[in-house]
Amino acid sequence: MHEASPVPGEPRRVVVTGLGCITPCGADVASTWASMVAGRSGIDRITRFDASTYSSRIAGEIRGFDAEALLGRRAVRRLGLFMQYALVAADEAMADAGFDVAARIAGRSAEPWPDPDRIGVYIGSGIGGFPEIVDQAAGLQDRGIRDVSPLFIPRSLINLAAGQVAIRYDARGPSLCLATACAVGNHAIGEAWRAIRGGDADVIIAGGTEASLTPLGYGGFMNMRALSRRNDEPQRASRPFDRDRDGFVMSEGAGVVVLEALPHARARAARVYCELRGYAATTDAHHITAPAPGGRGAARCIELALRRAGLAPSEVGYVNAHGTSTPANDVAETQALHKALGDAAGALMVSSTKGVTGHLLGAAGGIEAVATCKALYHGVIPPTANCEHPGEGCDLDYVAGDARQVGIQAAISNGFGFGGTNAVLAFARL
Repeated sequence: MHEASPVPGEPRRVVVTGLGCITPCGADVASTWASMVAGRSGIDRITRFDASTYSSRIAGEIRGFDAEALLGRRAVRRLGLFMQYALVAADEAMADAGFDVAARIAGRSAEPWPDPDRIGVYIGSGIGGFPEIVDQAAGLQDRGIRDVSPLFIPRSLINLAAGQVAIRYDARGPSLCLATACAVGNHAIGEAWRAIRGGDADVIIAGGTEASLTPLGYGGFMNMRALSRRNDEPQRASRPFDRDRDGFVMSEGAGVVVLEALPHARARAARVYCELRGYAATTDAHHITAPAPGGRGAARCIELALRRAGLAPSEVGYVNAHGTSTPANDVAETQALHKALGDAAGALMVSSTKGVTGHLLGAAGGIEAVATCKALYHGVIPPTANCEHPGEGCDLDYVAGDARQVGIQAAISNGFGFGGTNAVLAFARL
């Protein structure tokens, strides 16, 4: 199925036709979304390694993950864990978009299927093959150079999550890997939007993936004092915007969406979740970890995304917040929303799904884009789990308590990362 490039100056509209994820709340979108709507946390005590001497001992682990059953033994040998998560999420998203993934992987005819030259893959990660790097470094130290696997580099390269997905689907269009920390999922989806609008592809699989729960990775964040120490109440530890929040909870997983040119989606009668109307990226240029004062960089990013989407602040009904459960981020993001949306901020519904998933770092933006699309499509706003008493400087409607059945026309999803990198996606009902 081939679509000619648009006439210069006439960008195509871009819609979301498929969703996929794997999170601590479940191995697919249905189970993750059910947990988000119920405010049911997937966070628990760490089992991946012995954390008994750590000051923080909780995380959002992917449990019961059988990569060989899902991807095959031969494939798993060549794949780093973050690649495995990306492939599982991509398979779900492509199948959800109405493509016969099983037939394609088996080498059988799969119709309808986009022209391979017109399929792109934009999947990023914050850290990439961290477990593989740690494991191989330990082997080198203990047993010498002969212990280093010839598969080490292909299993750890950060761009090979996108590369492996492209190989799986024979996707020969643009492939791009970004590494913009916790904003990378938003950046990947936004840059994919640009590519489709400009005619570089008809379909792009976009999002983020992360698998860095190792003693070293976890310990690094812990010693920055970035992680929650609510070890005796794991499910209550991630508390975005709450007065008792004490840090984020580190998690792992992947989230991707299938973006498609609207004419291409209509030609195959695809189900459409919503339209991706706008995207913007800015940088604070302020500090390596702290947000800019008053959330000024994030505010400008929100303003730009809405302007490109052609949306007035009053048209935005919901914000899926970055909402990390850290003292600095939650106040700065609240300030940014006030600055960008003005009086309309008071009528907004704002929630952070990190209350149930924890913070999936490079996978966060992809998963939260999935949640935003589901909220628009179903007219259900997931709550901010554990937000019982909003903290000082947190004065918006954070959808505390239960989910709300409210039809909305437009929503934004915020993603911010270390280094002051910001990315905002603006979605709307078609």
